[in-house]
Amino acid sequence: MNTAIELRHLRTLKAIKESGSIVDAAERIHLTQSAISHQLKELENRLGTQVLERKSRPMKFTSAGKKLLELAEQILPQVSNATRDIQKMIGGQAGRLHIAIECHSCFQWLMPTIDLYRERWPEVELDLISGFNFDPLPALQQSELDLVITSDPLSIEGIRYIPLFRHESLVAVSKTHRLADKGSISPADFTEETLIAYPVDKQRLDIFREFLTPAGVEPKAIRTAELTLMMIQLVASGRGICSLPNWAMAEYRDRDYIRTLKLGKGVWATLYAAVRSDQLKANYMSDFIDCAKEQSFKTLPEIRAADQGIEHN
Repeated sequence: MNTAIELRHLRTLKAIKESGSIVDAAERIHLTQSAISHQLKELENRLGTQVLERKSRPMKFTSAGKKLLELAEQILPQVSNATRDIQKMIGGQAGRLHIAIECHSCFQWLMPTIDLYRERWPEVELDLISGFNFDPLPALQQSELDLVITSDPLSIEGIRYIPLFRHESLVAVSKTHRLADKGSISPADFTEETLIAYPVDKQRLDIFREFLTPAGVEPKAIRTAELTLMMIQLVASGRGICSLPNWAMAEYRDRDYIRTLKLGKGVWATLYAAVRSDQLKANYMSDFIDCAKEQSFKTLPEIRAADQGIEHN
């Protein structure tokens, strides 16, 4: 009997553990559900025992499955590190990585990514700026930047958009707000509200681009703030409402500082890493993107895997 455990088995089990279901794991590692089910059946046949308790909700791992997860936690990082070291030996390890962020609440997960990346690639010149006061995508095309974190991919020649993950946009209101117990908010509700937003063109904000503008609605007033924490404080004190990604408000919601509402039936957006097509082949660049995906799924609640990327030629 073939009892060999392969890396693909460990990667699949890790994805199921972190995603919580076979459906979400399939999206994350870009396999079909049937392919994952076939892979699990193959593994269980090799081992002669089950690794998942499929009828349990949420899905649970058997003792054998938990042992394999422990192995995955040990082996997969070692494989990644060895692969990275070989890439450095072959392709060199020096380079420049100047990053701009259009997603202004991304620092929560991006900073751990950068810390880990600095350990892996200490020779890469790394710099980080915010995209509040300029449009970073044309600067990326002109080689003034090397990577842009954005949820608004534009058709620009030579720019490739690599999806990092999908997230839901929510609205934060104070605990005493008239809509606090409503559960969801409609575009018409904004006509009586002050919207607190980042100081950028409104069509670069998901709340306008995906929800208000298609409905032909404007809020009663707009107030700007550069810091996510300041926006939450203004909301909690009843100075207005704001729209942010679900992960950016989860901590404040869980501490009962604010209430969060869905935008209608739900508005989801994809966050991308924008890179020049020729730079994507650089090992230090592709590894940063892999590192960003890894850290975001480790640190952010309620996000989903995204579809394949977009390239403009």
